[in-house]
Amino acid sequence: MMFNRKFPNSRLRRLRTSNNLIDLVSETTLTKHDLIQPFFIKEGLKGSEAIDSMPKISRHGLDIISSKVEQAITAGISSIAVFPVIDSNKKDQEGSEALNPNNLICSAISSLKKQFPEIIIIADVALDPYTNHGHDGVLKGNKIDNDETLKLLGEQATFLADAGADIVAPSDMMDGRIGYIRSKLDEFNHKDTIILSYAAKYHSSFYGPFRDAVGSKNQLQGASKSSYQMNIANSDEALHEVALDIEEGADIVMVKPSMPYLDIISKIKNTFKMPTFAYQVSGEYSMLQNAIDQGWLEKEVMLESLLCLKRAGADAILSYSAVELLKEFDL
Repeated sequence: MMFNRKFPNSRLRRLRTSNNLIDLVSETTLTKHDLIQPFFIKEGLKGSEAIDSMPKISRHGLDIISSKVEQAITAGISSIAVFPVIDSNKKDQEGSEALNPNNLICSAISSLKKQFPEIIIIADVALDPYTNHGHDGVLKGNKIDNDETLKLLGEQATFLADAGADIVAPSDMMDGRIGYIRSKLDEFNHKDTIILSYAAKYHSSFYGPFRDAVGSKNQLQGASKSSYQMNIANSDEALHEVALDIEEGADIVMVKPSMPYLDIISKIKNTFKMPTFAYQVSGEYSMLQNAIDQGWLEKEVMLESLLCLKRAGADAILSYSAVELLKEFDL
């Protein structure tokens, strides 16, 4: 048998002969500091209720959310993202409940920040949990009014910062919203509030369980968000979106969904060299967790999926599996 002359000197398996060696030369690491745990907080709920389309994930009432966050902190989580599930009778055409400084999510943030001042709280900036049509903006006829929506988003972001949010995260994908929100935050003395922009948020079919969780799926009634979320076929457009958001004042940019868009994460990180997050969305999570629960895949597959996001260039990851992973693995 003929071998390449370099063969005896280039045995790559030498570095795989033990787990310690494998860890020693690992190019990518995933730690507890990379993980952000999302929470759903439901108005009027006592205790917790399961979300059928998201195995092992629940909505929590204000009476119990602090204990759930405390458990996450004990597991090693230092950052959380909070999402509201408001009473349906408070939803209207313009999502006006989002502009109530004493609404569900502002109250929750204020309470959590007092109890756990060290925790980083990320608050979603969007109108879809508050509108009776399920869209992320003001609906005029059959179209979303981009510029009217900006006014509401700016005010919403300010109230969230007032409540104690460390990071506001516009997920609406309106044009110009980062610049508008930055100007409103600065105007109301929130110059240190961080903006995490959902800069490359695709018009994906992976969001279904999330819409179940926050109660916006029924409001949409099959309507499309394709006029403001990105075309799944495009990658150059993602770079354009990110460049605009950085210019407007984004401190961190995010790609959503994550695993089907590894190429986008990599391109953005390599191009802009700035903090880049990824969101392992509800559909991704539920797909993997269901397979784990059925015994079709091993539990390590969830860890593998997040490590791949880190390898692609993500600096941090929002994942519904964050707390459970920290309980299962030494990260």
